[in-house]
Amino acid sequence: MADPDPTSSIHSARFTAQAHAVEDTLKEQTVGLVHLSDFRKRRAEALEQSQDGSGTSGATTPEGREGTPKPTFKKRGKGVKKAVLSFGDDEDGDEDGHVKARMIMAKAKSGNNDLDAPSAPTSGSELDTTILKKRLKANTTAPFIAKAQTKASLAKEAALKDTLRKEYIQLQEAVKATDFILPFVFYEGKDILGGKVRLKKGDFIWLFLEKARKLGAELAETGKGPGGAGGRRREWARISVDDLMVVRGEMIVPHHLDFHHFIVNAAVGYHGPLFPYSADVTTSTPARDLSRADSTSLPTGLTTADELHAVPATPDADVEGFSDDPALTKVIDRRWYEKNKHIYPMSVWEEYDASRDYSKGGRKDQEGNAFFFSSNR
Repeated sequence: MADPDPTSSIHSARFTAQAHAVEDTLKEQTVGLVHLSDFRKRRAEALEQSQDGSGTSGATTPEGREGTPKPTFKKRGKGVKKAVLSFGDDEDGDEDGHVKARMIMAKAKSGNNDLDAPSAPTSGSELDTTILKKRLKANTTAPFIAKAQTKASLAKEAALKDTLRKEYIQLQEAVKATDFILPFVFYEGKDILGGKVRLKKGDFIWLFLEKARKLGAELAETGKGPGGAGGRRREWARISVDDLMVVRGEMIVPHHLDFHHFIVNAAVGYHGPLFPYSADVTTSTPARDLSRADSTSLPTGLTTADELHAVPATPDADVEGFSDDPALTKVIDRRWYEKNKHIYPMSVWEEYDASRDYSKGGRKDQEGNAFFFSSNR
């Protein structure tokens, strides 16, 4: 028998596939019993879709290709993760990312590779993903940022400040109770032997003047103090404290201030510290005051404050200020000073001002004339 016409077989296969496609569409759209008019309507729509090529068909073309391509869906790519602040947990991963990024960038930029040698394909997405893998790190050069203040931290800080304040107050009370010796002279145009007064660092200036005038009167009785012939005049005892004044170097020290003010503030004059005594407790500090002070401020050689109870009173020779120059501290009658303040050296004496820094600036006399020598002479 002769072979059938191949052209006719191709056309019959095409129409048969189309008929099968229409039937499949009707089966999918028709479920159960439907009205005749609805069935005809759906069949007509299926035929129109198959003729226009919009329907899905499983038929193949003469070349063996699919008649209607199936819709393709692109896979959603993974989004680039946001950079997260890192404090060193991902250092290894970051280093690997940097190495890969450098290698990929080098391959992309280099054009001198062997043409015959096969090269690994590098896509743009892989390059971007590898480069964007870098994570943020803490900036070590940024200034210090204080931690958030909570109620617990504020309460703890307030308690610590209160404890430190109490310790400082106890230490200063112990310092005020520490003994020191202040040698002095009486001055009326020349130095007159005065003596040495044992004081506490918390005593006021007027208390020193009171002891100084009584000491002058006692020395006059023994013939060793100031006075006329025989040294028995009691002129200094007759002068009230308000009519006396203290000159330390070239500074007139006010009565209402205490020695602790000058010591703890390291007050200076034109020639250095006015009272260069220690601002810490020493061996001259009474044991009852040391027991309330901090144990870290005990004198050298003593581990506890109780050890000082057996220590006898410190002799004058071992107390601060015993070997100081008496001429540095002058006790003067204020009435005599008012009469002779235009004469040198009274003309260069100045009233002490706590708000002024005497270590800087030029010096001037009472009339405003600048001195020709250095201010720190």
